[in-house]
Amino acid sequence: MTMHTAEGTGQAEPQGLRSYLRRHMREYGLLFALIAIMAFFQVVTGGTLLRPVNITNLFLQNSYIIIMALGMLIVIVSGNIDLSVGSVLGFIGAFAAVMVVEWDMPISVTIFASLVLGGLIGAAQGYWVAYWAIPSFIVTLAGMLVFRGASLLLLQGQSVGPFPAEFQLLSTGFVPDILPREATAGLAELFGVRNFNVLAMGLGVIVATVIVWLGLRERARDKAYGIEGEPINFFWVRNIIVLGALLFLSYKIATFRGLPNVLVTMGVLIIIYAFVTQKTVIGRRIYALGGNRKAAKLSGIKTERLTFLAFVNMGVLAALAGLVFAARLNTATPKAGFGMELDVIAAVFIGGASMSGGSGKIVGAVVGAFIMGVMNNGMSIMGIGIDYQQMIKGLVLLAAVIFDVYNRQKQG
Repeated sequence: MTMHTAEGTGQAEPQGLRSYLRRHMREYGLLFALIAIMAFFQVVTGGTLLRPVNITNLFLQNSYIIIMALGMLIVIVSGNIDLSVGSVLGFIGAFAAVMVVEWDMPISVTIFASLVLGGLIGAAQGYWVAYWAIPSFIVTLAGMLVFRGASLLLLQGQSVGPFPAEFQLLSTGFVPDILPREATAGLAELFGVRNFNVLAMGLGVIVATVIVWLGLRERARDKAYGIEGEPINFFWVRNIIVLGALLFLSYKIATFRGLPNVLVTMGVLIIIYAFVTQKTVIGRRIYALGGNRKAAKLSGIKTERLTFLAFVNMGVLAALAGLVFAARLNTATPKAGFGMELDVIAAVFIGGASMSGGSGKIVGAVVGAFIMGVMNNGMSIMGIGIDYQQMIKGLVLLAAVIFDVYNRQKQG
């Protein structure tokens, strides 16, 4: 029954809404789960979670996880997995430290060389997976061991640092406001805060407006083609929640130090990868590859090349995350990135990616990463030990996978 009929009778709409929610339970369940988790920790931490300084720390602490989750989603959607990303992150951080601290190389040259090296590492692993059909689990498990050892060898078992202030800006720097602090003193006084960053608040308003505009545009396009879309009431409820959250976070960031550099980097990457996966031919081919490799190959898709490029992309993003992590830590250590691949993979699966490949969204991976990040941050504020934190995160991951399997069986 279409929504037009529902509107005409006034009785079928709830049934249509229930049907829509059942079909998109995973997607919207994630959003509401993140809101519920944030509300819970906001209460139990006495309001500490959503303080401006802690919100900024949340972005800084989870930036490298989110960056790698974007690449990991592509790899998992293509039907593979990469266990080496934590070790690659640590190795690239060690490589950058040696170039900058010991060899005194320029920051720009170091960043470029690190990204290229990350791409070459991804290419080396992708070659064996794509063209020799060796399972990605085995190849990247070997890579995890190799690059963990390479980090120890490169650093000779010792920490190397600190980095120059220019390098630290990759993670801990902030975008300058468009207006001097004196010009925003009136706004700061109006809101009862010490300072107010106009750029951070303005970008939040712009992003919120664009989201609504894109949603309305998509609804109009669906209507023109006769596609039954999201129920209008639920559309507005969802957008009001998202917009309220965006404006709230923008305000909190604006009353602290403004936009972190790494938040801008993440935002640009999220937009690019969301567009590529949802709106381009190569994105659709990646999903087809993960959904049915043989059928994709028979339809003319170059499956080997796509798999190879997925790992190259993962290598570059792991390298970028390694630079951000090293800049935040202000030193390179032999144990950097240890176990981080588990957080990245967990974020992608919690975000709705299928274990068998072929499904998953960039936004879901980002939300999954934030769920993990908020849980880590909230439990740390509460003083919960790392032992219990690991157990709780493991149970959350298991629950997410069980929920995914249950939904697929029910829909099947």
